[in-house]
Amino acid sequence: MVKVTHDVKIIVLRKNIDEDDAMGIVDQKKTGPFKSLLSRPKKEDVHVHSMKLYYECLLTVSGKYMADYFRKATHSISVDSNVSEISLGDGVFPVRSKSGIKKAFVGKRGKNKIDLKLEEHVFVEDEDKLTFDHHGRDIKFLFKIDSKTVENYPQRLLEKNQANVKKSETTHAAAIAKLQLHLKKPLESDVRALNDKFVLKEIAEVYVPIFEARLIGPKKKVGIIRIDAVRKKVL
Repeated sequence: MVKVTHDVKIIVLRKNIDEDDAMGIVDQKKTGPFKSLLSRPKKEDVHVHSMKLYYECLLTVSGKYMADYFRKATHSISVDSNVSEISLGDGVFPVRSKSGIKKAFVGKRGKNKIDLKLEEHVFVEDEDKLTFDHHGRDIKFLFKIDSKTVENYPQRLLEKNQANVKKSETTHAAAIAKLQLHLKKPLESDVRALNDKFVLKEIAEVYVPIFEARLIGPKKKVGIIRIDAVRKKVL
């Protein structure tokens, strides 16, 4: 059962570089896409065809999985060597049989072992957060979210740049299903009275500003340089 406790949160991260800064980074790195093991073109042989600012969606989902159930188990206890069995409730449990070699080695003063076959009532609680890039790949979330790092009017900014917004290729339902599968670990074979629940805590679309430069190199080959405008890093 999925219980939705939050609406989808829309977050747009603020740029820490402008287009001029990005162009400077591109100018330094523009021969990279065209290099090979044997050669690298000169800077003057590569030119920037275009530069665009995109907003790429990272989809984050967080939730909690809770379960309780009964499972069969065996617990061993040690008793004195002169104890042959114990009574527990309505059950009688004999000592574990020993091999002749073990009897000779342990002697009369050694402890006896009794195996108690019983049921355990197990409680499980696990929570986590998953992040997917706009292609739907599971990635690590590398950004800080606070009032200083996010835009104040995210919806307005996305609408203004609608042509350059890259939505997630993963649906919300698929992301939630992956989180459920991630949190719900395989159970033992002998379980009964399973009572479990998954609670969706938050689902958010986090839009990261990415400068993307299209380059033309020798023999009119095309190269791309992408710059994370938040971390000022070439991707």
